[in-house]
Amino acid sequence: MAHAYVAKTAIGRIVNEIEETAIAVLLGLMTIITFINVVLRYGFNTGLIWGLESVTFLFAWLVLFGVSYTVKVTAQLGVDAVINLFSPSVRRVLALIAGAICILYAAFLLKGAWDYWAPFAGLDATTGRWFPTGFANTRDQAWYEVIDIPFPEWLRWIEPIMNEGEAYEKLPRFIPYAMLPFGMALLLFRFIQAFFRVWRGDATSLIVSHEAEDDIKDVQHMNAGN
Repeated sequence: MAHAYVAKTAIGRIVNEIEETAIAVLLGLMTIITFINVVLRYGFNTGLIWGLESVTFLFAWLVLFGVSYTVKVTAQLGVDAVINLFSPSVRRVLALIAGAICILYAAFLLKGAWDYWAPFAGLDATTGRWFPTGFANTRDQAWYEVIDIPFPEWLRWIEPIMNEGEAYEKLPRFIPYAMLPFGMALLLFRFIQAFFRVWRGDATSLIVSHEAEDDIKDVQHMNAGN
């Protein structure tokens, strides 16, 4: 079964609280915006022009937070029928190999996410096909805007910094797209944590095992109690 994550350091607790709070806030905002849009559309024949795009971005953020969250609580599903044929020591080695592969994969995703987001933030993408070897001179795309979401007035201070003083009409893309490198960095961090959990012997796998069987047993116990 997936386990409850317990942070052991102050920084870990802060990151954990931010992560879980962000997931709850994103779910709440998606629900509220969608509900208001449905009421306005079917009750008043109008709607929030920016509602659909906002929910789309919020859902993308939720998915990226959720990927690292499931790694943190060991909720990723996997098939361990073959792995269970080996001895515990061999299973530990296989789990460490899988963890190393996941770390490498997350590092690739982080590089790709940075290279995609950086031009929208007026920054340089990295060079190198697989691993960053430096920074390339990248065309500034900080003036790119989203389609419908209006630019908040309280963010006008970023225009001299990001858009050479030109006014934004819509939200600049680098703001919602920032979740790409952040989410991949968080995923890399969680995979490293998972790897060391297996290394220390605190966990035996990166995945949740026998969840279906455990759920059936829980239902059977509940029925027996009734």
